[in-house]
Amino acid sequence: MDIKNRILGLADNFYNDAISMRRHLHAHPELSMQEHKTAEYIATQLRLMGIPFKQGVARTGLVAHIEGRNPEKRLLALRADMDALPIFEENQVEYKSKNRGVMHACGHDVHMASLLGAAKILHTMRDHFEGTLRLIFQPSEENYPGGASIMIKEGVLENPQPAAIFAQHVFPGLPAGKVGIRGGKYMASTDEIYLTVKGIGGHAATPHMIVDPVLIASHIVVALQQVVSRRAKPSIPTVLSFGRIVGDGRTNIIPAEVKLEGTIRTFDEQWRAKAHEHIREIANSVARSMGGECHVFIDHGYPFLVNDLKLADQFRNWAAEYLGPENVEELELSMTAEDFAYYSQIVPACFYRLGIRNEAKGMVSNLHTSTFDIDEEALKTGMGLMAYLAVKRLQEK
Repeated sequence: MDIKNRILGLADNFYNDAISMRRHLHAHPELSMQEHKTAEYIATQLRLMGIPFKQGVARTGLVAHIEGRNPEKRLLALRADMDALPIFEENQVEYKSKNRGVMHACGHDVHMASLLGAAKILHTMRDHFEGTLRLIFQPSEENYPGGASIMIKEGVLENPQPAAIFAQHVFPGLPAGKVGIRGGKYMASTDEIYLTVKGIGGHAATPHMIVDPVLIASHIVVALQQVVSRRAKPSIPTVLSFGRIVGDGRTNIIPAEVKLEGTIRTFDEQWRAKAHEHIREIANSVARSMGGECHVFIDHGYPFLVNDLKLADQFRNWAAEYLGPENVEELELSMTAEDFAYYSQIVPACFYRLGIRNEAKGMVSNLHTSTFDIDEEALKTGMGLMAYLAVKRLQEK
């Protein structure tokens, strides 16, 4: 039996196990750097499979290894993230979150179950490939500085360095059974912007006696739009948005300060640094011109994510072999961000999308929403394809 049909058969055999693992993980979500019970569950599954692992990497992460024949020939890494989001789940399903206010609304339960399913397939097939597979179960993708950067500092990409790393992420824009890829730059860098505008508060009926930080903040938000519309090269995608403005006044009370929070995302490191300068310059000058002041703090976040071009081409070919070419889609550039980007800046990386949508079953909600759910048929695709990619990459000369 050839590799493809063997993996397809094993994916069928282990499909119910993957569903069970995903539902357990979905029902017991944990926030970033609090994934203690999640880690214990993963550890239990790895023990049952007979796969050696190390716990406590980046506090709550795990790293496991599957050795094939000639294990020192090549090392390949596969990664899944573990954390959930602070969202109240509204789905009425048997596997609904039991941790009130915490939910796997970004599909990390799917990522973990798929990697565990792939591990089960690959461990079963370990006599059929050469090299070693490093399984990375990573905490805290959702919160800066991100678990990836911590795991890298703790040596997850060393001794030896992987020849490549793969990861998948659920995507409501694709039907279950399909996957998507984009070679080169794919996801944006992300930085958080915190502005504190200070003025002189007072009675709203005596504007001549105050310096209004609400008005100043309004002008700053408008003025900062020119960072994208007039300072950025049109060839460099850039987004600057503010999602939070807090001025704790009343209808007749002008507060003494206003706080603003936003984000800037782009795909060029030189421009990224320059944009930070523009934000500081514009915010400070607008505030001063209106008699106030502005404190600017920009929290430097994840870098942009780049898919190795050769690896992306290989992914297209191998995914087409496994799923059929009609089930492999080309993705658009995305302004969302992912801490997998840290890995992609060090070793050849492939970050692809796993379709989970099924309109007939009502699985249409977007990521980070209280009604997010998946067509569980995607688990069969997720674990099988990841196992197939791993074996094909290890076979490459």
